[in-house]
Amino acid sequence: MARHIRSGDNVVVIAGRDKGKTGKVLRILAAKNRCVVEGVNRVWKHVRPSQRSPQGGRIQKDAPIHLSNVMPMDPGSGNRGTRVRTEVRDGQKHRIAVRSGTDLGRIGKR
Repeated sequence: MARHIRSGDNVVVIAGRDKGKTGKVLRILAAKNRCVVEGVNRVWKHVRPSQRSPQGGRIQKDAPIHLSNVMPMDPGSGNRGTRVRTEVRDGQKHRIAVRSGTDLGRIGKR
């Protein structure tokens, strides 16, 4: 199934604790319908002392957020969130921003 966001997209969070924050999508977890957004949904992870972290302690990391809680940012309308529709152009499926009609990129292989 085609997703409305891809890794590398700039998105705005539309629901939850971090509503209104923006960030870049680092990863898509397709099996769980989630994505990891830079600087959004930060959680503390407690780590034991190990060779990798000899001191141990707490580190902050970005946790996944559900895809339904993010919207791609539309560069054509001042970086506001937009819904996405698909359109076939030159035999390729493209993501089109509903708000301004801006092409957000191809769907499928990069």
